[in-house]
Amino acid sequence: MTAGATPAIEMRGISKAFSGVTVLKDVSFSLGRGEVHALAGENGAGKSTLMKILQGVYSSDSGEILIDGKLVRISDTFAARAAGVGMVFQEFSLIPTLTVAQNVFLTAEPQGRGGLISDRRAREMAQAVFTDMGVVVDPGAPLENLSTAYWQLTEIAKALAQDAKVLIMDEPTASLAQHETEALFELIGRLKARGISIIYISHRMDEIYRIADHITVLRDGAKVLTSPISDISPAQIVEAIVGRKIDAKLEWRQRLAQEDLAPVLTVDGLSSGNRVKDVSFTLHKGEIIGLAGLMGSGRTELVRCLFGIDPVTAGTISIDGAPVTIRNADQAMSHGLALIPEDRRSQGLVLEHSVRDNLMLPLLDQTKSGPLLNASAIAMLTRHLISRFSIKVSDPKMAVTKLSGGNQQKVVIAKWLGTEPKVLMMDEPTAGVDIGTKSEILDMVRGIADDGKGVIFISSELPELLAVSDRILVLRNGEVVKNLTRSEISSEEFLQLAIQGA
Repeated sequence: MTAGATPAIEMRGISKAFSGVTVLKDVSFSLGRGEVHALAGENGAGKSTLMKILQGVYSSDSGEILIDGKLVRISDTFAARAAGVGMVFQEFSLIPTLTVAQNVFLTAEPQGRGGLISDRRAREMAQAVFTDMGVVVDPGAPLENLSTAYWQLTEIAKALAQDAKVLIMDEPTASLAQHETEALFELIGRLKARGISIIYISHRMDEIYRIADHITVLRDGAKVLTSPISDISPAQIVEAIVGRKIDAKLEWRQRLAQEDLAPVLTVDGLSSGNRVKDVSFTLHKGEIIGLAGLMGSGRTELVRCLFGIDPVTAGTISIDGAPVTIRNADQAMSHGLALIPEDRRSQGLVLEHSVRDNLMLPLLDQTKSGPLLNASAIAMLTRHLISRFSIKVSDPKMAVTKLSGGNQQKVVIAKWLGTEPKVLMMDEPTAGVDIGTKSEILDMVRGIADDGKGVIFISSELPELLAVSDRILVLRNGEVVKNLTRSEISSEEFLQLAIQGA
């Protein structure tokens, strides 16, 4: 921000408590015009609460907000919209069965003759917004037929159509492929050039250094750092986020040769329609196999097939050397397989239920006393899992949706590890979690393998894939095109070239 210039947004002395628990303590935040300001911190640090106060979802207990130097009262989302503040949500606030244009103007539909809603005018107006953004999107296309990247563009267009001068972007690349991420960054550059200010929430350091001008870090509800991005190192940012120095969690550690141990999972010629094609590999006890590939390469489809979600159309699966039949998740679990799904919110949790209920879902048989559930056994197992996985929750009966993203992910991991599986499959287990929780999860993965379990680990973040994998299978179009030991991979660039087929 230019010295002396009036900030686009200024939040002063913001405090907020829920049920007597303080979540924001005298936080101040300033955003310049045409600036990208990164907001970082661990899950639960207060980032979302601060932004929800700016968005009018919550009201602050104390403090004030100025927009373009003028004191404003943002009492609800309509007031935020009128003040020019728009939010691009990580979990999309869109309706798949509507068209792009209908989503862009949802609750603000343009009217035609007789005061009726005009879809034709909505398409024309949406087209003008997309043209102004410099992107090509069909406003008349049903949203459910489009890729995640177009959903993201629709969210941005929805905010800009409401004349937003400030955009809050919450983990906008979490579901995007690399080329889609590049396109988003180019769009952010064009929006900056138009004077639109962006608050960019992300846990990804490379993204922050790529597009941000300033960064603010929150920890335990308080601001601990604000700096121009050019004046601070990644190590300083990480230390501010977690409150301590992080040791080399993302460095590969040589482990014992797992090939000498017995195979726990053998896959031979496995196919599932045209999504998984003739895949063969062996996973040994105590081994971590990473799956690498572009979106749509077949990584997720392979573990879904192994877990009985997608049908096996050819090939065999063996556990501990014995062929098994897996047609559904119950059979997979009975043979000692567990799957941490790609999307924790829609696939891994029942958001309206409590932390306790979510933890117990796959473990109910362990808590039975005759035909009935044993309440004391449930309470004891719940306390054990919360303690073992350091889940931050004040009351196990709290709805899991109230937990931070990192703690939600720990609930998903804890409930499946509670089944004591032979093989744990983890699909993007660190997506949307902070650097501190990420390092905990990576250590957890190593510990799981050290206990003798086989692990299949999927991640789009190559540094963490390289940090934990003993071997990496590269998939393309549903096929394994390379089977690389970790020692064969000289660098992240080497693996990236293998993924791209270069």
